[in-house]
Amino acid sequence: MQAQSFKDLPLSNELLKGLNELGFDALFPIQAHAIAPLLDGKDVIGQAQTGTGKTAAFGVPMIQRLDPNIKGIQGLILAPTRELAVQVADNMSKFGKYAKIRVLPVYGGESINKQIHALKGNIHIVVGTPGRIIDLMKRGVLHLSSVRIVVLDEADRMLDMGFLEDVEYILYKTPKDRQTSLFSATIDNLVMRVCNKYMKNPEQILVSKDEIAVTQMKQYYTVINQNGKFEALCNILRQDDVEKAIIFCRTRRDTSRVSEQMHRKGFRVQAIHAGFTQAQRDRAINDFKTGRLSLLVATDVAARGLDIEGITHIINYDVPNDPPVYFHRIGRTARKGTEGTAITLVNYGELSDFNKIKALTKTRIEEINTKNKTEQDDSPIQSFY
Repeated sequence: MQAQSFKDLPLSNELLKGLNELGFDALFPIQAHAIAPLLDGKDVIGQAQTGTGKTAAFGVPMIQRLDPNIKGIQGLILAPTRELAVQVADNMSKFGKYAKIRVLPVYGGESINKQIHALKGNIHIVVGTPGRIIDLMKRGVLHLSSVRIVVLDEADRMLDMGFLEDVEYILYKTPKDRQTSLFSATIDNLVMRVCNKYMKNPEQILVSKDEIAVTQMKQYYTVINQNGKFEALCNILRQDDVEKAIIFCRTRRDTSRVSEQMHRKGFRVQAIHAGFTQAQRDRAINDFKTGRLSLLVATDVAARGLDIEGITHIINYDVPNDPPVYFHRIGRTARKGTEGTAITLVNYGELSDFNKIKALTKTRIEEINTKNKTEQDDSPIQSFY
């Protein structure tokens, strides 16, 4: 019989104490399917979207299987972005708080000397981006000879960003008898190439096209002329009393332009995209987390890996070209069982791309009217709920 909660799993009291402190009880689908084979030492391929509990799916068994009394790096987690590496490391530290497992995130954009100094301590798990991991390896301060478990997180994104050679180099430097798991929102030919080359009879857990917790998510769209998008966006934000939202644009230029226009309208908003320095992005994200900002306007690259509590709305100002990106975007809300709303503004030239998105999901995306009530002949404003 499949385990229903973390208490049903063969986990140490120390690990259960940390999970209980975080309020973890019932298992999400990817956790229910992946944790048991990982505890048994098997290689696993897990198809799971961001926001479905996959960090605990690979993190809990890793902490359970590592020995805090052994010196040296025993666990290695590769992530595509700095933000995801920090998020995963933070979660792993919380899971392993009472198990005395020490976790270190390593990534570019921050002093390498600080990370070199930290590696001199007794670190059990390193979570990092491929480039910084290789840099530390080549400096002779990060040694992977004692690694027992490797996880590739968001593998599709990591490979899309051009990290294939780096990932292969890192895997080549780890012991052949390691346990390897890979988690990815999509399982394409490139991902399968890595699986076939570096994994041993992996168990495939494909529970999660997972609809990204869409049972807790309301999805809406409106078809509108491109010139009317900004006014429609402002109407949504005002009429729906949006508390905390990310607005996605396709390009850096549009991200900055929309943010500036919103700021002039009095919204507490900031843009983030890859053209900003890491310090600027960190400051904006921190302001958003703490409530100094209620809105972020972001490109997909800048928002990748963000895990911020309390996001009530995702608004797609532009329809993404690649349908899976839509699901990555809306996965920023309705996380960990909470409710959320996703609204997409579709211009007539984007209908074809949006229809591809609708074809990929079994859930309904409902059409709405975003006009201001003064333009509707005094008819009631259509609620988004």
